[in-house]
Amino acid sequence: MNLRELAEEFAENVAAQTDAIWSGNARKGNRHAKRYIAAFKKLREQGEAGMDALAELFTHSRMDVRVKAAIYLLSERPADARPVLEEAAKSEGMIPFEASQALKYLNEGTWYLDIE
Repeated sequence: MNLRELAEEFAENVAAQTDAIWSGNARKGNRHAKRYIAAFKKLREQGEAGMDALAELFTHSRMDVRVKAAIYLLSERPADARPVLEEAAKSEGMIPFEASQALKYLNEGTWYLDIE
C-alpha cells in the first residue's frame, strides 16, 4: 500500500467510525478506530513522507477527517494542524468539540497523543 492509499485508509475509517457512532453502533466504530490507528502507525513509520500524506487530509471534504488528521499531527506539526482545528472549533457539534478540546490541551501544555 502506498502513502496515498494509507492516508485514504485513515480517512475512510475515520468517516466510517463517525457514521457508526451516529447510528449508535459503538462496536463497529471501535473496529474502524483500530483501522485508522493502524494506518496512522504505518504512515508514521514512513517519517516525513508519511506525515505529508496525512497532512493532505487537512483539505478533505469531511470535517471529521480533517479534524482527526489534525489531531494526529498536532504533536508533529502544530503550526499546520492548529488552523484546521481552530476552523472546525468555530462550529457546533461533536467534531468541533473534539477540535476545541485538542486545542485546549495544546494551549494548557498537556496535549499528548497516546496510541501505543
